[in-house]
Amino acid sequence: MCDTLVALNKVTEDGSTIFAKNSDRDPGEVHAIVFIPRADHQEQEMVQCQYIDIPQIFGETYAVILAKPVWLKIGCEMGANEYGVVIGNEAVFTKEKYERVAPLGMDLITLSLQRSKTAKGALETITKLISNYGQGGVASRIDPNFIYHNSFIIADLNEAWVLETAGRFWVAKKVTDIASISNGLTIQDKWDLASSGLIENAIKKGWCESKSEFNFTACYSDPSARALSGCLARQSKTINGLLDKKGKITVSTAIEILRLHEKDPFWPDKGTMASVCGHYNSKTIHQTTGSYVASLSKDFQVHWLTGTSAPCISVFKPFFFETPEPLQKLKNPALTYDNISLWWKHEKLHRFAIMDYITRAPLIIGKNSQLENNLIQEVHSIKKTRKTLKKEELQHKLHTISSDALNQNFALIESLIQKIKKIEIPKSPRKVYLKFWNKLNENDGLGLLSIP
Repeated sequence: MCDTLVALNKVTEDGSTIFAKNSDRDPGEVHAIVFIPRADHQEQEMVQCQYIDIPQIFGETYAVILAKPVWLKIGCEMGANEYGVVIGNEAVFTKEKYERVAPLGMDLITLSLQRSKTAKGALETITKLISNYGQGGVASRIDPNFIYHNSFIIADLNEAWVLETAGRFWVAKKVTDIASISNGLTIQDKWDLASSGLIENAIKKGWCESKSEFNFTACYSDPSARALSGCLARQSKTINGLLDKKGKITVSTAIEILRLHEKDPFWPDKGTMASVCGHYNSKTIHQTTGSYVASLSKDFQVHWLTGTSAPCISVFKPFFFETPEPLQKLKNPALTYDNISLWWKHEKLHRFAIMDYITRAPLIIGKNSQLENNLIQEVHSIKKTRKTLKKEELQHKLHTISSDALNQNFALIESLIQKIKKIEIPKSPRKVYLKFWNKLNENDGLGLLSIP
């Protein structure tokens, strides 16, 4: 289960809008980072979404950076476009019916990013698509019953919106300073925009008796699924993390929030749905497979992506629309272990780490922090001096920092694997947990775990 958050420029330290999201998916689901350039569409075309084809717009679609499950055709968990629009979605479970032949919420993100220059425009694009085509479709490669509706945070350089949906109905609320969403509806009886017939539908179906009693969350939520998702605990953590630094929120603040566990010391096999940084076990179901933080200023946008699972032991690396070439290294990881891609290189490290997380994770975190802090300082230095640089010089610096970050991350992962696999694993009662990962490793072509 995912978490998305935003802080507008008036409450951040440097006056940028900061957006962040963890993508929580099936354990072992491969996460890709894709750059799609601008394109011109002057003939009638169709867009192949996961389960439905819809007409392409005439004219230009915008360049996008997408973080996505690799098996999806076009959909993404989170992404940005060249105009500084960013979007992340959350699975929400409602009383409205789920449509199987309809756009995924992840399809809606990609389509709206490619078609919208502002957050408000993206909101209008999504709601129009929902009105015309509905939403739904199986959102898992392995679970044919995993279908949900969606909530979104949509932001740009100047504003942000929380958009929450139930089938073809929706409400939207403009963000005043900070916001976060998890896997439950949050908008109650106050909003800025809504679909027609929203309240009348709830009254007709007996979810409330009158307009004065209407509460979107209470009327449209599936209460059992909401409780199982642990959304309230995680949303409390993300909101409190923003409130603690309000006025001084930075990229590092957002990264720290995405790494939150429910308590320390943390054992992945004992984790619950209260962890923002999700680790799979029998109680949690999903794993954080990729993470993203965006810093959006008028003339300087940075997209910090792990491209790997488990943000607590991952490095956030900077990427830029001006120099998207380094992103090509992240676009095509295989569905099973390939020994080439960053996602699988790190996944090997992740699976060594969870064999004895309490001992191995601190070693990884210490080394990762050195690299990540250096990258943050380098980006800060470029941002301060960018106006003194010629366009070609700036592009060279941006290309270099992204490329070097990837190369250093690859090297660091290999070094850490060699170190931690030599650390003896103590005998443990966690056999059920380790057996699950051992089976997954077999299926994925890794074959790593041995159970003491």
